[in-house]
Amino acid sequence: MMGRVGRCSPLILSNHASIFWPRKDPILGWEGTLSSQQQKASTFLVGAVNDQVQQPSVRECLIWAVCGAGKTEMLFEGILTALRQNLRVLVATPRADVVRELEPRIKEAFPHTTVASFYGGVADRFAHGEITISTTHQLLRYYRNFDVVIIDEVDAFPFDHDPKLRYAVKQAAKSQHLTVFVTATPDSSMQSLAANGKLETVKVAKRFHGYPLPVPRFQWASGWRKKAKKAQVPSLVLDWLTTILSQKKQAFLFVPSIRLLELVLPTLKNHLDNVEGVYSEDKQRKEKVEQFRKGNIRLLLSTTILERGVTVKGVQVGVLGADDGVFTESALVQIAGRAGRSPEEPKGDVVYFHDGKTRAMVRAKRQIELMNELGNVR
Repeated sequence: MMGRVGRCSPLILSNHASIFWPRKDPILGWEGTLSSQQQKASTFLVGAVNDQVQQPSVRECLIWAVCGAGKTEMLFEGILTALRQNLRVLVATPRADVVRELEPRIKEAFPHTTVASFYGGVADRFAHGEITISTTHQLLRYYRNFDVVIIDEVDAFPFDHDPKLRYAVKQAAKSQHLTVFVTATPDSSMQSLAANGKLETVKVAKRFHGYPLPVPRFQWASGWRKKAKKAQVPSLVLDWLTTILSQKKQAFLFVPSIRLLELVLPTLKNHLDNVEGVYSEDKQRKEKVEQFRKGNIRLLLSTTILERGVTVKGVQVGVLGADDGVFTESALVQIAGRAGRSPEEPKGDVVYFHDGKTRAMVRAKRQIELMNELGNVR
């Protein structure tokens, strides 16, 4: 948006966002009930915000919550506490899809509060809000603006690979601020800090509906890559998809690359009805995801772009080529987390189709099993 910026380019800082605007006292319009584990995380966040108000400093904490734990609802009381103290709140995420999903939920939860949302292509690029929801890319527009910074899915691409985005988050926060990391799959460094007591952490090991996470199963699909390059789909993958669709269910099928998606999509369309594919550069990505949510698309092929932030009731999940290097441990855990998220359909089938088990596959399955074991401890 700014074009080329060199050392001699003037950059102008403005503090007009801090000008007082008339507002009603913030209220929480969400009237749901938190589970005991959700409540534990909510209380933890409220305490962290209050500590920041009483003794302003640079603080960090971690909410380590399994996929489908209901992370957004856990944040509401902490956000409300911050708003009542006139603190400016940021909810940042690496993915535009997640911003678009969070925006209506947060606006509904805080009906008296101004909410601004930023992602590539957003209509109002200069909006201001007491709550800001933004992709991490868009935070380059801010400097020393936020008191409470909540980073959802802190381990997600591209945030975990791009130092510029971490810089943007740091610069967007005020000199004294609270940073809250929220994720189901913290990286090894963050897990180590949590284990050693160097990062205040609360764990939520059970989904909000109380059912365990679906544990992925491994299915050998010999030569899947060679078949895909010939625009073919392994017969056992096609049989699995046919069975699911015949049961009037929907399915995600994740593939390792756009190229492979483009190769196998026509084949699947020839065999099955209501099939589409989506990837990062797809101009119809938003519309396709919405049609999938509505049930108009029965099978959605996707790259890892939809590994997070998309919830579809009763969806079954497959990964074609789970042994490919693009599918890291955290990506596989997140993908598995798409299944069984609804209390009406808390169980789901998750299949890693592979041509040889990888360490990432084994670790992802074990992480899910460990969280289920922890969630059963009372």
